[in-house]
Amino acid sequence: MKKMSFRLGLGLTLLVLISLIALFAPLIAPFNPTETTRDVLASPSWVHPFGTDNLGRDIFSRIVFGTRVSLQVGASAAVIAVLIGVPVGLAAGYFRGWVDFVLVQVIDIFIALPGLVLALIITAMLGPSVVNLAFTLGVVTAPTVARLVRGQVFVVRETLYVDAARATGAGGGWIIRHHIMPNTMRVIYAQFAINVSLAIFTSASLSFLGLGVPPPAPDWGGMVRDGSMFLPIRPMMSLGPGGAVALTVFTFYLVGSSLNDEE
Repeated sequence: MKKMSFRLGLGLTLLVLISLIALFAPLIAPFNPTETTRDVLASPSWVHPFGTDNLGRDIFSRIVFGTRVSLQVGASAAVIAVLIGVPVGLAAGYFRGWVDFVLVQVIDIFIALPGLVLALIITAMLGPSVVNLAFTLGVVTAPTVARLVRGQVFVVRETLYVDAARATGAGGGWIIRHHIMPNTMRVIYAQFAINVSLAIFTSASLSFLGLGVPPPAPDWGGMVRDGSMFLPIRPMMSLGPGGAVALTVFTFYLVGSSLNDEE
């Protein structure tokens, strides 16, 4: 059995830690994340480790519960991207010909458009919500999944065992299920983790612009935006959630890139 790399081990450790924070958020957070109090813009203390915001809400509690929101959006978007991108990539890579030509043109059109701009347009049309945000980010990242899967299929379909399967009369569907898919899963797993990190970062960016998760839900991007107005006097209002975004994005990217490097 191959020894796990240090990068992958670190990434998985951080991923487990972040997942546990999201799972046990009600036990970890000392306060209700949406409850307002008269203790406005309080300094960091034992009671409020990161202080309170301009509405008197505990910043640490909102960061903890924001982990749930970010993981929900990121994971849902990555699942949608896989559900759309993998079948498209398999069809384009295996059948080639006019099927490949048409699908590649569609993929290239979406990839040519700036992802954040496209997400802004779709989110503005659908309206801000967790469901709409996850759907938008899934659609935006699906072409990247399709292109990667297509490239991997090109390699696998030329192997000797696929030629042998064709020679014995196996159909395209059987070959895809038993030979193509098992040999593309590593790429899919790696890109899934990377897409989660991209979705979390883009979600935070959209929330900062006011088109992400609507308030009063504890969302890291919205918290950074709200805290930017009080940065000189209460920097933790922005630095706390900003650091959470950075750590979570780094974790999923580390896992994805490490899986992609594994032989």
